[in-house]
Amino acid sequence: MSQPTVRLTVAQALVRFLSAQYSERDGVRHRLIAGTWGIFGHGNVAGLGQALMEAGIEPGAAMPYHQGRNEQSMVHAAVGYARQLNRLSTQAVTTSIGPGATNLVTGAALATVNRLPVLLLPGDYFATRVADPLLQQLEHPTEADVSVNDTLRPVSRFFDRITRPEALIPSALQAMRVLTDPAETGAVTLALPQDVQAEAYDWPEEFFAERVWHVRRPAPDPVELAEAVRAIRGASRPLVVAGGGVHHSEAEDALKAFAEATGIPVASTQAGKGSLRHDHPADLGGIGHTGTAVCDDIARGADVVIGVGTRYTDFTTASGTLFQNPDVRFVNLNIAAFDAHKLSARTLVCDARTGLEKLAEALAGHRVDPAYEAEYGAGKERWERVVDAAYRADDENAVPTQTQVLGALDAVVGDDDVVINAAGSLPGDLHKLWRARSPRQYHLEYGYSCMGYEIPAGIGVQQATPDTPVWALVGDGTYLMMPTEIVTAVQEGLPVNLVLIQNHGYASIGGLSETVGGERFGTAYRYRAADGTFSGAPLPVDLAANAGSLGMDVLRAKTARELREALAAARASDRPTCVYVETDTATPTAPPAEAWWDVPVAEVASRKAASTAREEYDRQVADRRLHL
Repeated sequence: MSQPTVRLTVAQALVRFLSAQYSERDGVRHRLIAGTWGIFGHGNVAGLGQALMEAGIEPGAAMPYHQGRNEQSMVHAAVGYARQLNRLSTQAVTTSIGPGATNLVTGAALATVNRLPVLLLPGDYFATRVADPLLQQLEHPTEADVSVNDTLRPVSRFFDRITRPEALIPSALQAMRVLTDPAETGAVTLALPQDVQAEAYDWPEEFFAERVWHVRRPAPDPVELAEAVRAIRGASRPLVVAGGGVHHSEAEDALKAFAEATGIPVASTQAGKGSLRHDHPADLGGIGHTGTAVCDDIARGADVVIGVGTRYTDFTTASGTLFQNPDVRFVNLNIAAFDAHKLSARTLVCDARTGLEKLAEALAGHRVDPAYEAEYGAGKERWERVVDAAYRADDENAVPTQTQVLGALDAVVGDDDVVINAAGSLPGDLHKLWRARSPRQYHLEYGYSCMGYEIPAGIGVQQATPDTPVWALVGDGTYLMMPTEIVTAVQEGLPVNLVLIQNHGYASIGGLSETVGGERFGTAYRYRAADGTFSGAPLPVDLAANAGSLGMDVLRAKTARELREALAAARASDRPTCVYVETDTATPTAPPAEAWWDVPVAEVASRKAASTAREEYDRQVADRRLHL
């Protein structure tokens, strides 16, 4: 008996297939590919463009279409959407061939580094090669099957080039498997030659049936669990390091119950911040180079470190110098075996929520010494006073500092507002100081720390949770990287709030440059002086006017009082709104780093600043440990 078929182009078939895919976890079903971002060119306009038009643009369309302005930023929007929904739903991105496709690479790298799912559908050259070389084609003299899309291979968790219609079926299924795999997910790329997109084929109807992909919650191995329990019971100064896996697994309540039952304090990475509410007694705040004083002090003396869903980046470990107890050992609970085995740890390869629940059961009745709880509790109280001082604006009529901007925002946001940032000096200040009130409030992309992420990610978050106030925090350097998606927010009526901080340069790298002997070279946005350095007057740019020209409502704040009023007005608005503030950079209010970060300094130099910095570097690097 012949299998029923339907005749469609490859692009039409792909759109119909994606419209019928769902994820499911804990009995709750989600649309897996909730919409498609697209910028059309000759490589996809007649294929995927035509198919998306047929799918409809009205509310409730089979595959909603979103118009983007920059290919990289479309990926960022999809990633923000996926992160807000705990990786259970994402969006697709289609581009033309050539520059449109290669513009995806940065966004793809960000998605894969952060283990966040996104489906990329770039156009590609003719599979038949009848038109070689076509417009925008890269001709490789020894590898004829190479296209610019091959640049996406190393930054994708799955990559395929669909050179025949029937090849789409197994490849599309593999793509969905990777997107819903909690350990393997990231960017998935299906490169689509433009002639194949338009080619018709008789597809089995079964290919388009609704398909539900279960997102598993594997439990820990009993042997591994027993070893982890023995290590924790034998510890006198244990510490939990909560990473992004806590959020992805929706394990916040399990972590809270674990901390309350055992008294073990919790440190958080950038991705894990908000795993506990800031005022929970066990929450010590950020860890590592941008961590709090209490957290880094406890980390230095910890004898067992329990990593939950963390990759242990150099910022978390202070480049291998943080965990200084000579007897320190690690217990890593992670759904990815690759991460679980880091730092020669005892491993629990499992889902974060399931693993924490099993650990809590096995540790029933176990609790740390009350003196240890009193120690970190007192440290937490001391740090809160540091935060209060950094946030406080003693003169309401003065220009605010950057930390005072955060204090003003803290006073305005609600528990469920989302604050988004990725790069510059803000991530350090936020990790140290922000008082996260809910699991999704603190949205820091710090795996790739990509300038330009914030505004498009804000759009994705706003799409995922329409009634949630969203704040994209950017400095002037980041804003200049990628402001174009403001137009999309205006077009779609998405009331994203932009807090635009003007400090006339790359403040973060300027500060780092100074500490490593670089003397802030090339980091200021200023005119050239007579000696050729960028030390003249600030450039006469008006970024607020630029945001306004792209359609945003703009509120300018010159003082701390005006800033607080502008933030409140922005939160109350139903339009995309920019709050623009120039900050006082001469008055330091941010607490200094509590742990080191390895940025190698020139071993020989003719300038005193670099020589002095090298001496400090040699002193710090001597504390590095290999945890074997």
